[in-house]
Amino acid sequence: MEQQEWKKIDKWDWKEFILLLFVEFVIVIGVIKFVLKPLFNDWFSNELYSGTLLGLMMAIVLLIAVYLIALRPQKLSWAEVGMTRFSIKDWKLIFAYSFILLVGAVIIMLLTTLIGNTWDNSKTESLQQNVTLLGVLVAFISAAVISPIYEEIFYRGFLYRWLRIRLGLTGGLIISAFIFTIVHVPTYNVMPVNFFSGLIFALAYERTNSIWPAVFIHGITNGIMVLLTSFL
Repeated sequence: MEQQEWKKIDKWDWKEFILLLFVEFVIVIGVIKFVLKPLFNDWFSNELYSGTLLGLMMAIVLLIAVYLIALRPQKLSWAEVGMTRFSIKDWKLIFAYSFILLVGAVIIMLLTTLIGNTWDNSKTESLQQNVTLLGVLVAFISAAVISPIYEEIFYRGFLYRWLRIRLGLTGGLIISAFIFTIVHVPTYNVMPVNFFSGLIFALAYERTNSIWPAVFIHGITNGIMVLLTSFL
């Protein structure tokens, strides 16, 4: 995939778009998130560990779906979903966007707290109630490694690219960020931050022509949030 080609043309149609959204909303969210999650919580009696295993399952399902639906049928490589090299100078953008995202997230949280929103969720509460080295390590791997890789491949590498080609830069940014926000239901408290994050990650892909900067920004900011949650 040439550096700018992904912004102009792809080899997919509505079929791949609809099938992958079906996998995301029906299988990943409908089955894994809403059907299996309560079962896993009962089995583990620890929402941090059950949530991490669920996240790993979602990653495996989505990555397999991208491969079987978007890549394999047309003999495409993972480069088609943005897994390409990026310039060393893009590290400046990675750190700049990470800082912007962290500051923006704090401002959004403060503003929503003023109107009565709260920011705890089940995994956060589970970690805070029993801070152990293993717990912090599991939470860090889940948030800073697993989630960034599969979410950036799916939401930016495929979804944002598909939308950008057909709707342009603004349409691609807004709609991909909106979908990225919706899939985080029922964690309604973090949805404004998710939308802002979706914009930042897509802009990183837009600027660098690779999803890896978005993966690093995603991982850096998630990792910092885990550490702050664990020790503050």
